[in-house]
Amino acid sequence: MSNSVFAHSIAAFIKSNRLMDKEKFYLVALSGGADSVALLCVLSELGYRVEAIHCNFHLRGEESNRDEAFCKQLCEQRKIPLHLASFDTTSFAQLHKISIEMAARRLRYHYFAQLCCDLSADGVCVGHHADDQVETILLNLIRGTGLDGLTGMKPRSGNSNVIRPMLTVSRKQILAYLQSLGQDYVTDSTNLVDDVQRNQVRLDVLPLLERINPAVKRNILHMAENLSEVRLALDDQLETAKGEAIVVDKSTSLTLGQAAERKMVTFDVGRLMAFPSPELLFWRILSAYGFNRAQVGEIVRFHRQGTGHPNDDRSLKLWQSADDVALSDGCRLHIVAREVWDQPFNVFKIPECGLYRKDNLSCRVEELSIDMLDGISRAANKITIDRSKVAFPLMLRRVEVGDKFTPYGLHGHKLVSDFLKDAHLNPVARRHQLVLADATGQIIWLVGLRIDDCCKIVKGKTLRVLQIEIEKK
Repeated sequence: MSNSVFAHSIAAFIKSNRLMDKEKFYLVALSGGADSVALLCVLSELGYRVEAIHCNFHLRGEESNRDEAFCKQLCEQRKIPLHLASFDTTSFAQLHKISIEMAARRLRYHYFAQLCCDLSADGVCVGHHADDQVETILLNLIRGTGLDGLTGMKPRSGNSNVIRPMLTVSRKQILAYLQSLGQDYVTDSTNLVDDVQRNQVRLDVLPLLERINPAVKRNILHMAENLSEVRLALDDQLETAKGEAIVVDKSTSLTLGQAAERKMVTFDVGRLMAFPSPELLFWRILSAYGFNRAQVGEIVRFHRQGTGHPNDDRSLKLWQSADDVALSDGCRLHIVAREVWDQPFNVFKIPECGLYRKDNLSCRVEELSIDMLDGISRAANKITIDRSKVAFPLMLRRVEVGDKFTPYGLHGHKLVSDFLKDAHLNPVARRHQLVLADATGQIIWLVGLRIDDCCKIVKGKTLRVLQIEIEKK
């Protein structure tokens, strides 16, 4: 492949996938091997503004230092700025109890992201090519993959800044391009040893498959392209189904505040289960929150039983990922950040009338003559009650087991927990529901929902009132 043909192929791939812009600035991961050297050369040839990055992991003794020296010389010759990083990869792997390969990967990509941020670069270009793509797909298949794994590496990795401009060309084409330039490169000796899975696929599996069908690489890439189109169509269906299953639930607004409310989402389980593949839809939703396949499988099995009752704690089931909690009563699936679910609340004492603030909560208590009252408040966060029925200090606290009150307009006591279920509050709202009690322990307000009937204003009898307003950011 001539210089111009090779460069044209890369340029066309970049354009069709909208990977790069000549008005922007990019970094190129440079190991010194053929792939990364070709990438640096062709991007420079195409007129992109690039700088190089080289990571020395100190894993191959003098060979590692040789690679670094080569990259310095190459960049000096081509007048391309070079950024060098040096890592104690072995110690990092031991500290984090991971493999050397995983340690090197973490160190490399963390450094890439940090340098991109520091230099305001628009991405890091890496030298993965068509042969790497084939190996990746086969490795994914061997390990047991889904549709994503069979589509291989993406030209741009999701929302990350990693760009792969050379997925359209083969290793053979890369070597021919470098030969036409008269450009040398270094060879990593570990790539020639079949003691790592990828190398086993490269050195043993692929040659065997090519003996069965010489076109196997081309066919695998074609399969990946076809499945990528399927993936696009399926993604659209999954996102549509996900959006249609979301339930707007504002019952946590006053209890937790709007900031916390934004960290929670509720789904109609019936709509989720109606999707042709509930397992796939649940996985799409829950994997984004860190739930693993075993948990997702358990969640789907729980909902297949179909024994749930809305807002019934007896059928409530809970699962936890590192950062989130998933709760379901069989009819609604709630996903909430653990910081919200576990959010503590200490008793808020209000000694007398006035304005009080605590954390993101404020409480204003004002005493008025009935004659000065403009009208009884209808707002969820503000009540107007008979002053003579209330004894200070007031206590704002969470609902406790056994709490009872007489809901306004009703007769007889009712358990607060039963009232909350009847009001169809979700389990997160019920867990964090606040009550306002007076000095006698009498609950005078189920905050945001209902006052106690004994505190109501009675025409001709109530002389003074209390207006109590609670706000939470």
